Parts: sequence; structure tokens; C-alpha cells
Amino acid sequence: MFLARSLVKMSSHNPLVRLEQRAVEADRLIEYLTQQVQLLKDKAVVQASVREEKKLTAENAKLKQDIEDLKKQLLEKERKRGVEVPMPSGDAGVVECSSKPSLPSAAAVQPASPTEALSPKDEGKKKKPEKKGEKKPVAPQEELKVDVSRLDLRVGRILTAEKHPDADSLYVEQVDVGEATPRTVVSGLVKHIPIEQMQNRMAVLMCNLKPAKMRGVVSQAMVMCASSPDKVEILDPPSGSVPGDRLTFQGFPGEPDKELNPKKKVWEQVQPDLRTDQSCVATYKGAPFEVAGKGVCRAQTMSNSGIK
Repeated sequence: MFLARSLVKMSSHNPLVRLEQRAVEADRLIEYLTQQVQLLKDKAVVQASVREEKKLTAENAKLKQDIEDLKKQLLEKERKRGVEVPMPSGDAGVVECSSKPSLPSAAAVQPASPTEALSPKDEGKKKKPEKKGEKKPVAPQEELKVDVSRLDLRVGRILTAEKHPDADSLYVEQVDVGEATPRTVVSGLVKHIPIEQMQNRMAVLMCNLKPAKMRGVVSQAMVMCASSPDKVEILDPPSGSVPGDRLTFQGFPGEPDKELNPKKKVWEQVQPDLRTDQSCVATYKGAPFEVAGKGVCRAQTMSNSGIK
């Protein structure tokens, strides 16, 4: 008996025994904590599912309400078109139709007016009445018909001309086209027109080309000339013209573009139809270059020639 007590007492003071006991207790604690963590995970999943279910239920109810509103709007539009459709009941939300077709009323048998006789397919083609003061959309300039009316052709006076400092074949001119200040114009006319004939003379100018730099000088217009491979003549406006007078063409009304878009190539499409006739009169498709009330423009001697 004494020996057994001594062994128990000795074992209680043995460090190895104490470590084994603590290890067992730690394993039990870990197992317990693991169970608690799993319980928390399960609880979180359940709570998330409940929240998702509530969210879906609310969305479903909203969709049902939207469907009911759309049904009512559709039925209202049908009634306005003269189609008799019973309203849906508030509880079921279903349109109840009678199994027996209703006979047409006397008003329905009467012949419809031409407007009312349109089928639903044709009804969308009916023109909506224009509101008072409503303006029709205007097509952009680039989409307008391409003809000579798109060109801003004016009478101008070449005030001065001198040779371009960096190009032997170019003149640099100052031209009055009826604006506050003269425009600078660069022309390749040195080989065709003596410089003394370029001073203080009337001419026809195209004023809505996009300004372009020519050997360092920006040209703001173009002098219109009758032209052939061997000869060039500046077009003369009619007697009595003044700088700024606009040229018109019978049969081609319209306002010129503020500035021609180079990408649309309006000038390139119009130019082939610009010619002098057998009487040296400048024309577009047979219509003379005309200054209203003053006469037509012409070349000095060049008939049946292109103009550019």
C-alpha cells in the first residue's frame, strides 16, 4: 500500500506525464474549437440564404407589378385605337374574354374614312401632324446636291501683284473681294500673264476654298481662268461690276458653302462642267457666269475651253 502511494506521488511530479496530460487537453480543446467554427460557418450560410431569398422575393414582386403596369398601358392604347378589350381583374391580373364573339355595332359597320381604313401595318406610315412653328431638319452642307451653287464665286479687283519670293512661276496678289481687308492670293500665272496685266484689274475669284499654304504663303482664294495646255486667260466680269458682286447661275439656286470640305471634293466634281462656250462666255452646264443686272463673265479670246 505504501508502495502504490509512493508511485502515484512520483508520477504526479514526473514532467513527462504532465506534458502528456496537457497534450490530451490541447487535442480536446482543438476539437471543440473546430466544432464551434463549423457551427459558425453553417450559421453564416443559413443567414446568407435567408437574405438572398428575401432579396429575390422583393425583386419578384417588383417584376410582377411592372408586368401589371405594362398590361394596363397596352390595354389603354388598344382602347384608344378603338379595340374593345376588357380590363384585367385586380386580383388575378388576367384578361377575361367572353367565349362568344360580340356582334359589331352599327358604327363599326359604317365605312371608315381613308385615314381610319389604314391597316395596323400601314398605320405606322401615317405622317404625324406637324406642330405649329416646328422646323424641318436641314441637311448638312456636305449632304446637299453637288453643283456650282456650292461655290462662292465673286467679282474681285487685283490691287497688286508681285512674284513669289521662293517660286518663279507664282504671283502673290492682294485682292479686294468686297470685304474689310484684301485677301492674299497665290496664282501660278507668271508664265501666262505679264505682271503689268495683273495690276489693278477686275477678275472672278472663288472665295470658299480652304486656305492653303503655297511655298510658305497662305492663299485665301483662287483666280478663275479659261485654260488650255498652251494658253490661260483671266475671266473678265461684266462692265459695271464691283468687288464683292456674287455670280449666279440660272437653274442652280442655292447658297454657297462657307468653306468647301476638301474630303467631299465638291470643287473636283464641279470643275469638269465649267467651260467657255463658242462665244467665250463662261458657263456651267450651259448656264452663264452672271452678275445679276450687269451681264455675263467671259474670256478674251478662248472659246470652248475649260475653266479652272
